[in-house]
Amino acid sequence: MSLLRLLGPRGGLYSSSLYTSTLRRCSPTATAASIARSSRTGAFLPGSSLQCSNNSRHFSSEDDHDAIKRRNIGISAHIDSGKTTLTERILFYTGRIKAIHDVRGKDGVGAKMDSMDLEREKGITIQSAATFCRLEKQHINIIDTPGHVDFTIEVERALRVLDGGILVLCGVSGVQSQSLTVDRQMKRYNVPRLAFINKLDRQGSNPWKVINDLRNQLKLNACAVQLPIGLEDKHTGVVDLILNKSYTFDGEKGEKVKEGDVPEEMKDLVDEKRLELIEKLADVDDEIGELFLMEEEPTEEQLKEAIRRQTVACKFVPVFMGSAFKNKGVQPLLDGVIDYLPEPIEKENYALDRTKNEEPVLVTGKKDDPLLALAFKLEETPFGQLTYMRIYQGLLKKGNYIHNVNDGKKIKLARIVRMHSNEMEEIDEASAGDVVAMFGVDCRSMDTFSDGNMNLAMSSMFVPEPVMSLAVKPAETKMQNNFAKALTKFTKEDPTLRVKVDSDTKETVLSGMGELHLEVYIERMRREYNVECITGQPNVNYKETISTKASFDWLHKKQTGGAGQYAKVMGYIEPMTEEEIAELGKPNEFKNRCIGTNIPPEYYPSCEKGMNDAMVEGALVGCEVEGVRVVLEDGASHAVDSSDMAFRICMANAIRDTMKKAQPNVLEPVMNVEIEIPAEFQGSVTASLSRRMGMIQSSDMNDDGSGLKVVVQVPLANMFGYSTELRSLTQGKGEFTMEYSHHTPVPRNTQEELMQKYKMEREAEAA
Repeated sequence: MSLLRLLGPRGGLYSSSLYTSTLRRCSPTATAASIARSSRTGAFLPGSSLQCSNNSRHFSSEDDHDAIKRRNIGISAHIDSGKTTLTERILFYTGRIKAIHDVRGKDGVGAKMDSMDLEREKGITIQSAATFCRLEKQHINIIDTPGHVDFTIEVERALRVLDGGILVLCGVSGVQSQSLTVDRQMKRYNVPRLAFINKLDRQGSNPWKVINDLRNQLKLNACAVQLPIGLEDKHTGVVDLILNKSYTFDGEKGEKVKEGDVPEEMKDLVDEKRLELIEKLADVDDEIGELFLMEEEPTEEQLKEAIRRQTVACKFVPVFMGSAFKNKGVQPLLDGVIDYLPEPIEKENYALDRTKNEEPVLVTGKKDDPLLALAFKLEETPFGQLTYMRIYQGLLKKGNYIHNVNDGKKIKLARIVRMHSNEMEEIDEASAGDVVAMFGVDCRSMDTFSDGNMNLAMSSMFVPEPVMSLAVKPAETKMQNNFAKALTKFTKEDPTLRVKVDSDTKETVLSGMGELHLEVYIERMRREYNVECITGQPNVNYKETISTKASFDWLHKKQTGGAGQYAKVMGYIEPMTEEEIAELGKPNEFKNRCIGTNIPPEYYPSCEKGMNDAMVEGALVGCEVEGVRVVLEDGASHAVDSSDMAFRICMANAIRDTMKKAQPNVLEPVMNVEIEIPAEFQGSVTASLSRRMGMIQSSDMNDDGSGLKVVVQVPLANMFGYSTELRSLTQGKGEFTMEYSHHTPVPRNTQEELMQKYKMEREAEAA
């Protein structure tokens, strides 16, 4: 349903009690001078008169049950498509903010939804931000999401809890890499959407190319419900294909919407595109399909109802047009949100019954049912942890107790707020369909809350694996505490940011979705915690092994005045095959083949411990040794000077010395890399993998021939910086994942370089 919104010249609200779900049919006495804005989305000058026919719809207290009360929407797109600019206009036209500010903060203020200093400096959205606006009895919760692939988890968690979305597309570039990612996320959570083709004022804009991209690349049943009036510098407004009306946008900020007839030169195109709209709907909607076969023209209401039905069912995507920066097309898009996107109760959501092996249970979405809410985002503030919550059913009330279904904790609700970017509005209660935030709730992201009367849990979200890592440490030791606090906070907020201490290199390794992702968190540590960080490539976990069999005969003898140390061991070392290692279940093997008591049996365990000591640090580059079998055949002991320690030291030294004669090799980790790219980039991507010493294992085209999946094995040392290179080669459309496969010998020249580096490090430590 559309609604009449009365706006003053700076977004202030004029009073009116009249709202209509269709364009008003005005009597001849209503003059153009009396109308400052259309009855669909416009405002009327104070005191103006307008007579309307009796079929107008009035939203009064008598028919509250007919009023649409809530919409939960997310605005998502590729980076720099105009999401935050669009949100800024929506907030302005609904009277939520009183002035429009530039995204990059050139005026010293910046866009309302980009509240972080880093966001205003870089001109990008880093964290998703929640806000809300009211259209009289309509309440719209909006989440503005980042467009950069590095912050894709923010889009993921927003779409997990929202009921509808606006997919913003650039009128020049069309479907871009992150558009593909957002499309996959929307399909994953069955989110109905509208498409908004933005930037039609730019040179080279072509909305029909964008609609073809939606159909061919995203496989969506998309069709225009509007036509642009002019493109590039001639773009002045839009034509509504359903109502056959034109809308132009005047005033300093486009706040005056003028309704008119379809321009004469556009009538043929309007008829053609309206027929195309009916055909696309007829493909998925039975009612329109029957009318189409009978060659009957559907009414405006039939078209609207069909578009709503199929949009909610995710079978149709209505396409709106305009230019948010130039203040054109935003108000009709708002009407589209009300007309075509579902109320919370219309969107099917399922919980998992933990008492019945996680059997799916349909959530009712009713206020009077037991509480079911999902914590989808955490944020640290000066007042403590702020937990963003989507309520699926039931009621949250200040002072009540809620139960964390995941860990069983009981929590009292001390404070409930609605978020407006970084501002808060205190409320006493919130009900099914609301998106709110709470203080004093200690939980993890994706925890489910109830009032204790049921054991249902909402399903979690998809979290992509990190693709890039950095070794990071504080510049000064005194910063260590703040460094640890920052990492704890950031990893709790962002599931795609991972921290681990490498057990082999003892480095703190920070892993994330890309260079910008990690760069932002390093910068936040400096600004928020005063921690300067030193970063670099993480050390590769090299290992050492041997290639041939070699014998040892080693005597350890040490006299120190009292009882000395004496031990002698004899035997050999030999390489193990991968099959033997796998069967044994450990990287090295100790075998005792001694006959007699030349080495007393109580010293055999000490010999094995000596072997383990030798395997910790190899002779070539000081890395762990694997794939070595040590066979002890004989030895000697002394009645007084032999001891556990003597045999342990003797065995360790014997193996270290013998490994140098057994043709030792350095092994490097090889990764299984799975790459998904559009087919047209196959040549350049394959060439880049060859430069990185990659061995292609398989290459499979998808069913429609548009995409390619390549599986390749590449040494880990050659994978640093690959995420940036792949995005560059594929215009940002390529994605990859990798996991450890095995270790393999490095080339001889690489081994020499590693040995030289290790030697220099030892000399530096000694100095």
